[in-house]
Amino acid sequence: MEGKRFNVLDGWRGISILLVLTTHLLPVGPHSWHLNLTTGMMGMALFFSLSGFLVTHFLLKNSSVSDFIIRRFFRIVPLAWLYVICVLSFYQVSASTWTAHLLFYANLPPKPLIQVTDHLWSLCVEMQFYVGIAILVALLKKRGLLLIPLLCAAFTMLRIANGMEASVITYYRIDEVLAGGIIALIYHGKLGAWPVEALKRVYYPAVFALLLISCHPDSGFMNYLRPYLAAILVGATLYNQQTWLAVGLQHRTLLYIASISYALYVIHPLLNATWLGSGDLLEKYSKRPLLFAALFLSAHVSTYYYEHKWIAWGKQLSEKLKAKPQAEAP
Repeated sequence: MEGKRFNVLDGWRGISILLVLTTHLLPVGPHSWHLNLTTGMMGMALFFSLSGFLVTHFLLKNSSVSDFIIRRFFRIVPLAWLYVICVLSFYQVSASTWTAHLLFYANLPPKPLIQVTDHLWSLCVEMQFYVGIAILVALLKKRGLLLIPLLCAAFTMLRIANGMEASVITYYRIDEVLAGGIIALIYHGKLGAWPVEALKRVYYPAVFALLLISCHPDSGFMNYLRPYLAAILVGATLYNQQTWLAVGLQHRTLLYIASISYALYVIHPLLNATWLGSGDLLEKYSKRPLLFAALFLSAHVSTYYYEHKWIAWGKQLSEKLKAKPQAEAP
């Protein structure tokens, strides 16, 4: 049953990357309506919720910090570093900029990201979360994960105190990831029965509408509710598999898009900076079908002929390290 439920989460991942690509590559209504910002914010909120859920779910089932770190780093680092090396080689940037990019803290002030790496702020948030949650589990074991709801609330309060309705800085954005972790705790029965019953009774249209509002830059205080609304929407589909939404999320097209979503995200600004994204308004958008075709082809090749090899090597290394203590035991 878990595999089927997590197909739903893959569907959300497909939705999230489509929203992000739409934000960066297509116009969504008049500029004054800020709808591109809204779709981008929604796409990232959904993605971060998924990430927080899956990471916490993994650590609740397997508290091996080394296994977690190896698998995550072999998943994220190879393509990210390849992209950074290829891109920064064409720009005259300082050594500190190289270091910030390669060590995934370029989203922190003074934020040395450049135009074609600006989107990598989200990978910085992810990697910093991985390290932080790994340290938490290393120190407190699985019981440390029970601190996630308190940490999430604390970071939201920090955002409110500093008036940060939207930011790329980790400590002003990490509550979107932690909110997904709360859903994982609920899924594993760590927060009691009533949250499960509440998720089963979620009315999707209302939550979706509220999430959409909370993603608009002019929605004021609603922006602080965005992490929780995204997590509720994602989490509710785990318990309502027969709804039209859950069924639609498991469509094979969305599942395929989800499978190449990481490469789509990393690569798309580079292709948009080439001839494929150049020209005046009419010329630029007339090239969009070609750009999307090149993007999906590149992402497919990257996923299945580059990233999968690194992922497999990471799993092999992790298995070897887990087997080594057993082999050395008397």
